[in-house]
Amino acid sequence: MSELIVVAYPDPMQAEEVRLKLLRLQREYLVDLEDAVVVLRRDDGKVQLRQLHNLTASGAISGGFWGTLVGMLFLSPLLGLAVGAAAGAASGALADVGIDDAFLKQLGARLSPGGSALCVLVRKATPDRVIEQLRDFGGELMQTSLSHADEERLRAALQRS
Repeated sequence: MSELIVVAYPDPMQAEEVRLKLLRLQREYLVDLEDAVVVLRRDDGKVQLRQLHNLTASGAISGGFWGTLVGMLFLSPLLGLAVGAAAGAASGALADVGIDDAFLKQLGARLSPGGSALCVLVRKATPDRVIEQLRDFGGELMQTSLSHADEERLRAALQRS
């Protein structure tokens, strides 16, 4: 079962830096991320989501491939490509994998203008090593599904920076 962790930062780029660090730690097999989304609240109050996976683009590529293949059967590969890419992009845009977008938008509304938050779904981690790597970034723990003991340990590590 995955654990949700949401950390807020006053700087709009700090959440992105932490996400990049987590992705490096994932390559070292210290953390296994299911999803990692950066939520930005712009100065005008609008909320922007920076997803880890671009489902619209991958859907368009996949749909384009299958559309071309089917189009070749009916002697119209370009039409198949166009229809397949459009259908794939539409299905990718409607799909939601990982953290719910409505939850992320509500969370973004709670941020102060110009602030950011990193929302991660962690499948598995080596907590001591990961916390040690992220201690210098600081941040404010907004929400988590961790146990009370693990939550307090993470909160203490974030406040030490």
